Amino acid sequence: MSPTAAPATTDTTTDTQSRDVALPALDSLDWDDLALQLDGNGFAMTPPLLSPDQCRQMIEVFDDDGAFRSTIDMARLSFGEGRYRYFADPLPPLVQALRTRLYPPMAAVANRWAGVLGEDPWPDTHGELIEACSAAGQHKPTPLVLRYGPTGYNCLHQDVYGDLTFPLQLLFMLNTPDVDFTGGESVFVEQRPRQQSRPMVARPGLGQAVIFPVRYRPKQGARGYHRVQMRHGVSAVHTGDRHVLGVIFHNAR
Repeated sequence: MSPTAAPATTDTTTDTQSRDVALPALDSLDWDDLALQLDGNGFAMTPPLLSPDQCRQMIEVFDDDGAFRSTIDMARLSFGEGRYRYFADPLPPLVQALRTRLYPPMAAVANRWAGVLGEDPWPDTHGELIEACSAAGQHKPTPLVLRYGPTGYNCLHQDVYGDLTFPLQLLFMLNTPDVDFTGGESVFVEQRPRQQSRPMVARPGLGQAVIFPVRYRPKQGARGYHRVQMRHGVSAVHTGDRHVLGVIFHNAR
């Protein structure tokens, strides 16, 4: 099924609340530069997008059981060490605002990628994407907060969640590296066809976001564009606590 198959619907109350969230840095993002970073490096680093107060709000909500639909203990499932929690509907206004406002420019990048890879285009608005997810049986929200303590880490993985998988996602750093924690770098591995894998490391600062592929990105070769698989994870935290907000645009089964 094409991701543009279903019409859009919106939650009026949630959308109204999200429009009231102050995110001034989103308006000045240089999407041409971010697209060049994605094409060249496989991931892109933004300037700080969240204020220190917004980061603190997301850290504090981690302990609010009522805000989440599911909690994962990574060690129990051999995913790593640490915990992450998926938000329940309705999403917090800040998370909903990030999903709604960041989706259109991300969709522009995703549609350029879809064009060179011969894939179906993505809808222009996040509401339309959520409707398409619903039609595909994917109803559960996927934004999450992750907490790692000393020795915490996350194995390399991909956040797929269903047949309908929007190709880009973000992580937002909620702590100050080398102040609140040490270690805990974001790790990306590009699995290149018939070549050894390429590791990359990102160290976002407080409030900064990293944009990266969920599964793969296009790369031009001698015979045109081909898909390059990407996985991501987190290296071991040495001291302190590391919190990250993950914004994934498609829903889960």
